[in-house]
Amino acid sequence: MTGPDLIVYEDEFRRVSAELQQLHQKTNAVVAFLVDKNGQLIASAGDTQSLDTTSLASLTAGNIAATGGIAKLLGEKEFSVLFHEGEKDNIHISLIGNRVILVVIFDERSSIGLVRLRVRKATESFTAIFDEIARKADKEKTERKTEESPFFEISEEDIDRLFR
Repeated sequence: MTGPDLIVYEDEFRRVSAELQQLHQKTNAVVAFLVDKNGQLIASAGDTQSLDTTSLASLTAGNIAATGGIAKLLGEKEFSVLFHEGEKDNIHISLIGNRVILVVIFDERSSIGLVRLRVRKATESFTAIFDEIARKADKEKTERKTEESPFFEISEEDIDRLFR
């Protein structure tokens, strides 16, 4: 993505949602969701009714940002995967293509090994989808700039006639 705002188109949103639902099922997770780097929830799958997804999305983005700062202090480019283990629930957080954050919350019905394996495979699909979104957004931005230009309707012949 070239800009700070992420625009997800309807077709790609359906693909993202389907991939997220599949990941949720294959990992036997409590919930899985995607967040943009600004902390906005993109999509979710699973039992989100018992969660404050807005706060969780925002805090997750903050966690990624803070970890990015730690990585820089240590001379690393980034830490793309984070894992937090709790008494009942665990959380696996991964940065996908430096664009979006994938969060998988799971309990004793799953394992970190299974989650990591499934996330690695899903990351390929999410990367492809978000690459396509970026291409569409860049194309749309270029077309909009051309149409908004005050010189859009002026040809080289018009300019030559003006300065003769």
